[in-house]
Amino acid sequence: MQAFLRDLCTPAELEAMADRWRVVPLLRKGVPYREIYDLTGVSVTTIGRVARSLEHGSGGYATAIERIAARKTESN
Repeated sequence: MQAFLRDLCTPAELEAMADRWRVVPLLRKGVPYREIYDLTGVSVTTIGRVARSLEHGSGGYATAIERIAARKTESN
């Protein structure tokens, strides 16, 4: 998957995806947007976009989180 994404995306696109993924756990913990910005440097606009996707999206973030959690459980 990593090689596929590197072939498919520009470095800026990969960085944008990494930024979005970095704010997901903070949003799930209920950290305020401004605090997330202070912690990560990710724009409040991007944070809001991720929050909307978490709440009203197609479930992609939730699926990824569940699969990561399952893999962690399997490896323990």
